[in-house]
Amino acid sequence: MYRWLLIGILSCLIAMAVVIIGIGEVMTGPASTAVESLSSDFPVEPVQIPLLDADSSVHGWLARGVRGGGAVLLVHSIRSNRLEMLSRARFLNKQGYGILLIDLQAHGETPGKRITFGLRESEDVAAAVTFLRKTFPSERLAVIGVSLGAAAIVLAKHELRLDAVVLESLHPTIEEAIENRLRLHLGEYGPVLLPLVLAQLAFYLDVSIAELDPITRIGDLNAPLLLIAGSADEHTKVPETERLFAAARQPKDIWIVPGAGHFNMHSYAGREYEERVSFFLDQHLRRAD
Repeated sequence: MYRWLLIGILSCLIAMAVVIIGIGEVMTGPASTAVESLSSDFPVEPVQIPLLDADSSVHGWLARGVRGGGAVLLVHSIRSNRLEMLSRARFLNKQGYGILLIDLQAHGETPGKRITFGLRESEDVAAAVTFLRKTFPSERLAVIGVSLGAAAIVLAKHELRLDAVVLESLHPTIEEAIENRLRLHLGEYGPVLLPLVLAQLAFYLDVSIAELDPITRIGDLNAPLLLIAGSADEHTKVPETERLFAAARQPKDIWIVPGAGHFNMHSYAGREYEERVSFFLDQHLRRAD
């Protein structure tokens, strides 16, 4: 009897180890995919932006705007690609902004071995900002990032020298982000797995977990900030967003979208999103005649 009990316990432990290893692989595995071409109603130029310290390039689309209107970089969320930001690109381009949409590394058509939760993706953001600055040398620059894209902006190793930043659905720490997701998907006992999942993450990415925490770096952003979150977001809760906001520099503003969860804020809030984001960008990107 005891023999079978021991075998059962060992089997459960092995199964749990396999599941945890699988979680680490799923969390960091690439989300590469072909990106469909656009119709003629929104003409874009395909671009490949070389990375300074890697034999690779960031794939994206460029849409030119009105001279003096400013330019905006759009950065998608995890396991997505530049198509996620297309609706934002359309309405902003109609207002005269130049637009650059990119695929982060290991997403879409940009090569990469693993998703790193903003750490190495920050190099893609830095390269894209440099590309915009060279392409539009007289324009003011802004960036809009969602979830992973927002983390990649905040975790940039060097100052991006932006004129405006919009961060959507951003977590303060990777530990809280994973804990919230474990609870959502596995129930109240899900967070018991948190230490093991964090250990897996550190192993796969070969980094200290603390290096993945946006709240430790958001104070380094030296640009006007608009922080956006959903009131019903269970992936990043309102008090977590408020801590991020408190850690950021002035000038800053926060918009908690009533009823919104952890999904596309433009799709959810529609016209109000466009009005708020347009007002914020107009303040900081438009040059006076």
